[in-house]
Parts: sequence; C-alpha cells; structure tokens
Amino acid sequence: MNDRFDFAFDFDLDELAPADAASEEAVERFWSGDLTALSQHHTTPNGSHSFVVAHDQSATWGIPGAPQVMAIAVARDLTRFTYTLETSHHATVSFAQNWLVERGCPPERIAKIRGGSLKPADDLTVWVERQIRESGARYEVLDNHTSDFDPCETWTLTRDSRADDAPIRVFHEEWDHGAGTYTMREGAFVDAGAAHAWLDDRSGPLPEPPEYRDDNGAVVRARIARIALARSAGASAAPMAGRDVPRTPPAGPAQRQVQGRLL
Repeated sequence: MNDRFDFAFDFDLDELAPADAASEEAVERFWSGDLTALSQHHTTPNGSHSFVVAHDQSATWGIPGAPQVMAIAVARDLTRFTYTLETSHHATVSFAQNWLVERGCPPERIAKIRGGSLKPADDLTVWVERQIRESGARYEVLDNHTSDFDPCETWTLTRDSRADDAPIRVFHEEWDHGAGTYTMREGAFVDAGAAHAWLDDRSGPLPEPPEYRDDNGAVVRARIARIALARSAGASAAPMAGRDVPRTPPAGPAQRQVQGRLL
C-alpha cells in the first residue's frame, strides 16, 4: 500500500484478531463516518503498519473546546495473524503527527497534508510544527483548547523537559480562513498559572522562548532560513524518506492524550 488521500479507513483486519483487549475495544468504538484523512502512511511491501491523521467532525458537536484531530496507528503481526489499533485526539496536526512518530512512523512520511487544507502562513510556522512533530517525548501536554469561532484557534499547553528557563510552553495556532492559511507560534512561561493568565486576557504578545533570543537564536534563524529556501524552491518542507519502514517505537504503555484542529 502507498500513501494516498482517497483512503476509506479500511485497515484490512478481517483475517486478523485483536492482539489485546484495548485493540478490540478500539475497533468496536471506531467509526470512520465522521473522519476525513489529512495525512497517512502505509508501509510496504507487506503492509504491516498504517498511520493516519484525520479530522474528526464529530468533535465539533460535543464538548466545546474539545480536540478535533485524531491520530490512528495500526500494527499487524502477519505471522501471528493479530493486530493492535490505537487512537488519540490532539489539538493540532503536529502533535498528532508526533504521537504517530513515537509509534514508529517516519516523520517525513506523515508530514505532508492533503490538498484543500489550510497552508502554513510563514516559515516560522513550518519550523515550529516540525519541531513538535520530531520532538519525541520532549513536550508533556497539560491542557488544550480548540475554538471553531472567533477567534478561530487552538492552543496546547505543555511542559518542555529540555527547558530550564520558562519550561511551560504554549503552542498557539490561529487560522485565517479567508487567506487559506494558519500560523503556529511558541510562547514560554515560568509556570502554568502565568500561561493560563495570558490565554485568558491576551494582554500582550505571546512571550517568546528564551532560546529564540540567546546564542541558540542563531541556530533557530538558520533552520528557518533553510526552510524558507526550500519553500521558495518549491521543495517540501520535510525531506523525503530513504526507507519505507516504520521506526522502532519506544517501550512502555501507550499514551492516550486528548487534543484537536478544525479545517
């Protein structure tokens, strides 16, 4: 199976049995009628793994602010004729992609989003999203919110395990449907209370992370410049994969975060 965007969420599990109770429950709950695939990757040649990012329209009818992006990971053991299936909701596509990368999906294979979706408004947005997508377990998600109406935005409140200064990070995504674009920005706070205070009153600009300004700022600017060069040349912001195999996921229990994004 190759990447394609007419995918009907048929995971070809008819001849396989769930490997555990969690997978059996996930399949029983799974309903594709409200899902639109945004990005997906299926391994070749034996089709052992499937990774999908989808917009979950049903979330717009539920609890206000609920996440609207679903990540789906399927692993088939074709020697034992079993499968595992996991799903997770996220506030933004980039955090959904990160969840899939942690389960073995090559990041460059899940980076491309289907045509017709909103586009990144600038190179900084592309860089911040890539940083999230390839961050591993760096960001612990503490809270999130999705707004369908004015303002059309999402935010994800996290703790950055690599940051000694201002470790609470807010990733704020804002959509401009008229322009067909969106922006993603990262803000830094000393604690969650300060972050929530900013989210509640928006009394000033999103505080920039310290590493954007110190010696590491040159590294950030250089990486953004490379993204700008690639975009101006018409190249993908993410490099092509050299191998079509799943990455080895980390050991330990699966995380089931609840997070999302409206298109």
